[in-house]
Amino acid sequence: MKNAFEKLGFFIQNNRFSVLLIAFLFIIISTQGAQLIEMKSGTETFVGKDSPLYQDYDHLYQNIFQTQSIVIMVEGNEVKSADLMKAVDRLEHQLQATDGVIETTSPASLIKQVNYQMIGRYTLPETDKEIKAIIDENPAIFGQIIPDNTHMLISVVMAGSATDRVQEDILTATEDAVSFADFPPSYNIIVTGDPAFMVSMNYEMNSSMGVLLGLSAVFMVIVLLLVFRHVRWSLLPLPVVLLGIVYTFGAMGYLKIPMSMVSMSAFPILIGVGIDYAIQFHNRLEEELQEKGNKTKAVIETIKHTGPAVLIALAMTALGFFSLFTSTVPMIQDFGQLLMIGILMCYFSSIFVGVATISLFDEYSERNPLKKVVNKIKPSNSEKKQKSEEESQSNRLIGRILQKTTNTTLKYDVLVLGIACILCFGGFYLDQSVPIETDVQTFVPQDMPSLVDLKHMGDIMGGSDELNLIIKVKDTANPDVLKWIDRFSEHEVASNGHIYSATSIVPLVKEKNGGVIPDTSQEIENIYSQIPEAQKNRYMYGKNMLLLNFNIGNAVSDIKLVGIEELTNIVKQDIQWMPAPPGTTVTITGNSVVFMEVLTALTTGRVAMTFLGLILVLAGLLVVYRDWVKALVPVIPMFIVIGWSGGVMNYLNIDYTPMTATLGALILGVGSEYAILMMERYFEEKDKGKSPIEAIRTASSKIGSAILASGATTVFGFMALLVSPFPMISDFGMVTVIDIVLALLATFVVFPPLMISLDTWRDRRKGLRTAEKGTEIQKQTQGAEI
Repeated sequence: MKNAFEKLGFFIQNNRFSVLLIAFLFIIISTQGAQLIEMKSGTETFVGKDSPLYQDYDHLYQNIFQTQSIVIMVEGNEVKSADLMKAVDRLEHQLQATDGVIETTSPASLIKQVNYQMIGRYTLPETDKEIKAIIDENPAIFGQIIPDNTHMLISVVMAGSATDRVQEDILTATEDAVSFADFPPSYNIIVTGDPAFMVSMNYEMNSSMGVLLGLSAVFMVIVLLLVFRHVRWSLLPLPVVLLGIVYTFGAMGYLKIPMSMVSMSAFPILIGVGIDYAIQFHNRLEEELQEKGNKTKAVIETIKHTGPAVLIALAMTALGFFSLFTSTVPMIQDFGQLLMIGILMCYFSSIFVGVATISLFDEYSERNPLKKVVNKIKPSNSEKKQKSEEESQSNRLIGRILQKTTNTTLKYDVLVLGIACILCFGGFYLDQSVPIETDVQTFVPQDMPSLVDLKHMGDIMGGSDELNLIIKVKDTANPDVLKWIDRFSEHEVASNGHIYSATSIVPLVKEKNGGVIPDTSQEIENIYSQIPEAQKNRYMYGKNMLLLNFNIGNAVSDIKLVGIEELTNIVKQDIQWMPAPPGTTVTITGNSVVFMEVLTALTTGRVAMTFLGLILVLAGLLVVYRDWVKALVPVIPMFIVIGWSGGVMNYLNIDYTPMTATLGALILGVGSEYAILMMERYFEEKDKGKSPIEAIRTASSKIGSAILASGATTVFGFMALLVSPFPMISDFGMVTVIDIVLALLATFVVFPPLMISLDTWRDRRKGLRTAEKGTEIQKQTQGAEI
């Protein structure tokens, strides 16, 4: 491997300008690709499209029956007003001409329908008294859209499969139509609904992305000035890693990886992880330039030795991240793809652009005609020496502290390992009681105006969560089927406290037939012909499919997905107890039901994901080292940290979300590097003839400050997540920062006694085997002599 990297070093040094030109061209290409990135926050980001639950939802409900509604809520002292209804009528006329709008429903249009039935004129009455009389005399018609004298709802209906772009266009058209409708000044108009909330959330995600990246850059400047000041151009690793982020954005667009609430947090993480690669190359190249003076040789040596070492660390990180692909939650899979692509891009940026740039900077600094002037300003050799001594004293102080820590852990090795294991398994136990949150409304900033409006509408109108029952029949006009729907609906509403109402084609049929269902199919067909197509299509598809909706209020917030799952099972049992007519099948679906799969993915799925990551990292280390001790020792401390992490989440009352479910894989991917670096130095010192205890002490004191600096860069990268306006991301950032600190703690506290114990035990076993083998040979020799 080193021979290949040595050749790569020759190539980079001899083609520095070409390398940088190609890097610049890739920036242009990546910028074009970044424009192709789509923002996604819907159901498809939570549930895989190959899931049977999602396919039922998508094929049977979303593409056939589901509609989405932008809701215009009107607030005022008295909404049963003729002037207000005229403004609503003007609004509807504008919206009905908008592309993508299926229909609009408002008190004004319903009043005109009632007026037409009464006097044969499809117009609005002129006086407040007439308006009020029509509304008050028809509570069944107006009860849902005029809940009281001060509130009114107008619904702008679009297809359930409408794209994010179409939803945004209709929302903009609705807001424009509200301003042109000339509502009376005493009324407050609020445009809300799920589409408005989703559009607003996508915008908030997009704008907060820039803030997160900016803060990551600021934090990186701080940490580089603190821990990397001993080299020239100490801030250079930051633009190098940001270049890798630019390339990642481009790849994201070309590979059609959507931007979601989870994937947007990948970039601060990549800055924290990827900058370590740039620092490693930068630090080694500066060291080689000072020692050898020969630029070509310095570049070749840097790439020859650092390239493979960093690549191995990257491979172990990638194996930890690879387990994210096993999740059934699409946004977690996208998160894994971004992390895998991102660390590769940061590596390529570091090895090509970083090394070439430093080499050119060094060459330019020697040719700079102002160098003599600058040298006069520069500190003298004695000042440099003093500064160097201060820095080395600082490093020695850290080294002494770490060495004392190692001595203490070795002295009380059984106690240290015992406490670590007890806390680990205690954390795994507490982890089982950590709740799971999948309500999208809790993931976003709670002061986001669209969320405030949506909650305000829910307080007035009640929740809009539903269970949707797709009923496949031989004939939609079969009276037995309609009578069963009627009986079953009444039973479920009466017997289940969380089912508040039921809607289907049945009430429309009964309304046209004096409150009863006809006894013959022909009579039902005649009634169907009288029902407007827009109303009929909401509950009936062709001749073989009907829809029954159960309103379950704010179930996602109130009883969570666990409660919805229990409620769904109760409905299924009731269907068995009160079976539908022969030849009829009932499928329970809907957004709430589909999200139950997310619950399973975040419970059993995240555990499987974590243990797969452990197995992959262990297998990767076995392949690299071909030594079970070297493979096992870096993994055990990270396993312990994963257990600690469960305890931390329980203590901080942080729920599992699609983001925090990835913590196990992240700890493995990021934290295993620290233990690997410690182990490498331990065996290096041991190969020099030192005893195991001397070797681990030297490793802790010599490489400890470097590991702390590397950990600091990672922690600072993750810290940007803490200030995210999205609670899901800020909680994730908090737990991750704590976990990285715990990973460093495990490296300096748990790793040394574990390393010594396993390595000494193995050496003792080898010694015993050698002694036994020697005794056996001696006996065989004596036997031969006799």
